[in-house]
Amino acid sequence: MVNLQFLIINGFALPSLISRNGLASTWFDMLKGTGRTYMFSTGTKQHLYVNQPELIKELKQHKSLDLGKPSYLSKARRPILGNGVIKANGHHWALQKKLIAPHFFPLQVKGMVGLMEECTTTMIRTWEQRLAEESQGGVAEFMVDQDLKELSIDIISRAFFGSSYYLGKTISKNLRAMEETLAKPSLLFGLPYLRFLPTQGRRKMWRLEKEVEALILNVVKGRQEDAGKYSKDLLQMILERASTDIELQQDKHKMERFMVDTCTNIYFAGYETIVSSASWTLMLLALHPEWQQRVRSEIIETCGDHIPSMSLDWDKLSQFKNLGNAILESLRLYAPSAVIAREAFADIKLGSGDSNGNNFVVPKGVHIWSFVPLLHRDPENWGPDANEFNPERFRGGISESCKHPQAYVPFGYGTRLCLGQSFAMLQLKLVLCLLLSRFSFSVSPNYRHSPVYKMLLMPQHGMRLLVEKV
Repeated sequence: MVNLQFLIINGFALPSLISRNGLASTWFDMLKGTGRTYMFSTGTKQHLYVNQPELIKELKQHKSLDLGKPSYLSKARRPILGNGVIKANGHHWALQKKLIAPHFFPLQVKGMVGLMEECTTTMIRTWEQRLAEESQGGVAEFMVDQDLKELSIDIISRAFFGSSYYLGKTISKNLRAMEETLAKPSLLFGLPYLRFLPTQGRRKMWRLEKEVEALILNVVKGRQEDAGKYSKDLLQMILERASTDIELQQDKHKMERFMVDTCTNIYFAGYETIVSSASWTLMLLALHPEWQQRVRSEIIETCGDHIPSMSLDWDKLSQFKNLGNAILESLRLYAPSAVIAREAFADIKLGSGDSNGNNFVVPKGVHIWSFVPLLHRDPENWGPDANEFNPERFRGGISESCKHPQAYVPFGYGTRLCLGQSFAMLQLKLVLCLLLSRFSFSVSPNYRHSPVYKMLLMPQHGMRLLVEKV
């Protein structure tokens, strides 16, 4: 059994996952001697590492509440995620999923296209103005991840709070400040006693946590007192659905906690994941101009001469196959989460333990880890070009992209699959479609490639791209 405590705590800050340096390289080397399934420890915690596609498939099909998110990670992230749907377990998670998931079904998400398009068009006008004022020869360097973050916050604020979106932006500002503190690896992967030390940063986070909670509850109280005054934004729909649940209605504190946690969880998942994915996709298309042009040509062919004033919808966006494949390939190479972690809350049978096909048992308390970069870059599954950007591999869909498509897990797996997957894919397609139809992108000489894991995989030094009008 290998003790990886030092490696895990410090490894995620090491650069360039795509070039197999740092943590990814260390794990690739370890797999040569340990195989695809083995045990290791981080301090007192025991982990079962699973990189075998057949076992990933079994984990995907496991429906029991006995398999959930690790409790130690939930505690470390509690200030920003509370006990919301991202980190909750058991009955509490099932209740939240029942109340939240229906609002992110494709049929519901379709109605957000106009809002997303309006927000993106506003950012495009800003870019066009900046190019007119700042460009040299029609080209200017943009820190696109920062602009995408502001755009994503604008979209989720308007979708969730409707006419009260300005409060959403205030909440998101506080959440981002809290996230910077929580992104420190020592807080994410152990040393739980640090949560109680009254350091300057910790006191600031406690203050921000209280401010966020007060802002959300103030909005919720206003909605409850005069529900008919507000349009059917996400907050209003979730609040109305929660008001029909007997358990929440009988406990005011539970209702308030549910609304606060739901808001922070949707904000975190709704903007950070999309910003990460959109930034990496633009970088990869900038590095591969032939694919960037293929995507752009597809948009022009579909929309004709109406690009400046085109009105997008779900059906039209679904026609952009090259764009969709480029996004899928970007999510393969730069999945937002580096690790998919589960905890066994009871003994769980998994796989075949011997030649007779007997199952082996994962004991209660063991943490099951799968390292996404390894699953997504395994040459035995994806072929010799596993580390290369090749959207063509998804031409036949995910099911035909590799030998074991169950190993493609950018949004997690099983019952804990990301609830906002449809929302994220819609926004990614729409935003990238509008940007690529108006601008071309190339990598700035000032760009420094250094992916780091800060709760999600982000460019450490920002995404500096050269932008010019098409």
